[in-house]
This record gives sequence, C-alpha cells and structure tokens, in this order.
Amino acid sequence: MSMSPTTPGQIAALNRSAAIASITMATLLVLVKGWGAWSTGSTAMLGSLADTGLDLISSIATLAGVWVAAQPADFEHRFGHGKAEALSAMFQVVLIAISALLLAGHSVAELLAGARTADAGDGIAVSVAAILGTLVLLSWQRHVIARTGSLAISTDHMHYQADLLLNVGVIAALALDQYAGFKGADPVVGLGIAGWLGWGAWSASQAAITQLMDREWPEEKKARFIEMVSRHPELRGLHDLRTRTSGNSDFVQFHMAIDGRMTVSEAHRVMDEIEAKLMAEFPGLEILIHPDPEGHVGDSGIAARDELAI
Repeated sequence: MSMSPTTPGQIAALNRSAAIASITMATLLVLVKGWGAWSTGSTAMLGSLADTGLDLISSIATLAGVWVAAQPADFEHRFGHGKAEALSAMFQVVLIAISALLLAGHSVAELLAGARTADAGDGIAVSVAAILGTLVLLSWQRHVIARTGSLAISTDHMHYQADLLLNVGVIAALALDQYAGFKGADPVVGLGIAGWLGWGAWSASQAAITQLMDREWPEEKKARFIEMVSRHPELRGLHDLRTRTSGNSDFVQFHMAIDGRMTVSEAHRVMDEIEAKLMAEFPGLEILIHPDPEGHVGDSGIAARDELAI
C-alpha cells in the first residue's frame, strides 16, 4: 500500500505547502535572474528568466488549482472539484508553449545578428544560486507528490526539473561565449531551451488531458482492483467496469453478479464487504456497485464483458 495521507485535509495541506514553496522560490529566482539578464545581456539567461517568470505564474495557478480541488463536493459538483488540478495544469501548458515560441524567435534574431554577452561571471553565479535553490524545492515537491499524487504539483515539479537543465545550459552558454570565443553559443543554447520548453509543454499536457477526458485507469492499477474484488467467495461475475481519476480522487463503478436467490439484505452485505476491502487498498476511492442475479447481463459490447473471466 502507498504512504498516502488518509484524510482530505492532510492531502490539501501538503499540496498547499508545495504550491506556496514554489511561489516563494520562483519570486526569488525572478529577482535574481532579472538582475543576471540585465547585467549579462545573455539570450540564454533571458530564456531562463522567462521560464522562471512562467514558473511563478504557473505556481500561482497551481495553488489556485489545489485549493479548488480540495473543496468538498457540493450540490453543483457532486463528483467534487478534482478536475481543477487538470485545468490548472493545462493553463500552465499554454503558458509554457507561448514562452517557447517567443524565446525561439528571439534566439534566431540574436543568432543572425551575431550578438555577444557581457559579464559571464555574474550570469554563472546567478545560475549556480538558482540550481541550489531549485534542488531544495524539488526535494520538497517529491515528498508531497509521493504522498498526494497531485497532478498540479507534478506538473509544477516538471517545470523546476527543467530549470536545472536550463541553468546548466546558461552556464555552458556564457562560458563558451566569453571564455571559448564561440559567439553563437548563447542564442544556440536559447534555441535549445525553447525546444526543451516545447517538449515539456507537450509532456505535461498528456496527464492533464487524461484526467479531463476521464480515461480509464492504467492496466496495472485496474488489474490490482479486479484481483481484490475477485477474492470475495460470493462474487460470481463482474461486468461494465468503469474507472476514472479526478485530481486526487478515484472513481469506480461496476455490476456484480451474485446468487439470484439472495435477499436484498444479503446482497447488500456482500457489497459492503467488497467495498470495505477495496477502500483499504484504495484509500478515498468512491465506489458505485449495481447487483445483478447470476447469468443476467443487461448490457452489450464491452460493457457485457465479464472481467473475472479474462
């Protein structure tokens, strides 16, 4: 079993702490990198500054997303607000994509103009400081993600992982330009950063789209679920299994086949026992079970498939 917190309050508190830590770190890095970009005139440093500026906006969006997602279900949102995390992630993806395009255009212009950087020492010092601060933030984010599985925090985490490589790239660009005499190094690295940002936007969008489109659980997770259900001795079949994830919440519904001679009370007892075992293995899972007499399948196609017979 996972080490996930057992209460929504614990999950929300951890997610908020990670989002606030991201905002704090991004604010500090924007100030430091802004000075570094001004003092060096480096395109690569400007790209790193733009990325961190977007990180700041994204972190604010992350905080809003995890806050909304933590709100309990209400009459207008009976399944909760978990998809706010996916919407927050998609907002971040759009910002990253725009940044990548703008940086690529600037890098091409600088490369054609043959621009050079000014003081490499300041830029390298700024990048080293940014790397150290980012490592601290990444460590806390990994701790939170391991315990909450937050999509919004995971997307934010991806941004700051990219920041490590971006800062290393800035150091390389400044060193090559100032100390090795390679005047095209800075805009070339800027182009590389733009490409990395574009790839990051594409990668981050996939998990968000998966949740927004209510995609089924991964096969491994679904197989573990079916294996848990199949242990009940009075279960005769299982069909029309539907699963999805919204934020930190999992939802599942299915039809179970039982002895048709059971009373309503007996069937209810079986459902309660199955739910108890599933809740122990999948904390916070929301389950909807429909009982059917053995041999009765009112569905067709994939919904009629007996998952226990596969």
